[in-house]
Amino acid sequence: MDERILLSQPVTKVKVENFTFRASVKRPGSNETLFLGGAGIRGLELQGKFVKFTAIGVYLEDKAVPWLADKWRCSSVARLEKSTEFFKDIVTGPFEKFIRVSFVRHLTGQQYSEKVANNCVKIWKSAGVYAPAQTKALETFLNVFKTQDFLPGSSIYWSLSTSGSLIFRFSKDVSIPKVESAVIENRLLGEAFLESIIGQNGVSPATKKSLATRLPELMKKYGRGN
Repeated sequence: MDERILLSQPVTKVKVENFTFRASVKRPGSNETLFLGGAGIRGLELQGKFVKFTAIGVYLEDKAVPWLADKWRCSSVARLEKSTEFFKDIVTGPFEKFIRVSFVRHLTGQQYSEKVANNCVKIWKSAGVYAPAQTKALETFLNVFKTQDFLPGSSIYWSLSTSGSLIFRFSKDVSIPKVESAVIENRLLGEAFLESIIGQNGVSPATKKSLATRLPELMKKYGRGN
């Protein structure tokens, strides 16, 4: 296999509300390009109305395609969309992830981070991995966000590296800042955050559906299937 994977199909951009998620992005500080795996809205039913809060895009390193294809190439979109294991493989796979969260509705840093933290704790407790290291990482995470204020149109960029670093960048718009806002060395926090979006009880079914719809086209030429 070549060091740089050539995707079997062209990757397209996705529009979510008023936000456009480009087909690919360059990770800041690197020449490496990540492709758009999927994107969708995150919202809640409040008093009988669906209230939209954020638009989310999940970018993956090219080598995610053959790695996922080895197991999932022959699976249908419908099967993938319902498979907790498939999304878990995206979360824990040995490739870089880059997540953009753009705000449709105003949220304070405290509002946003406390909801994320609560979801992470639920995931860790369910998996039996909630330990002091995770508590310390969450304290750091909450402290990083407490002074932030996310107006409509602003964005957070999350980098989940294969080394276990979780890197944040805060943007007043959709541009990707070159300078890191914070780094937390805790792999489980990064994985829990992504799982909270696309996992079994993920907060963005639309993003899950987008990933399950787009990735099969890219996986066709790789893997033995199951």
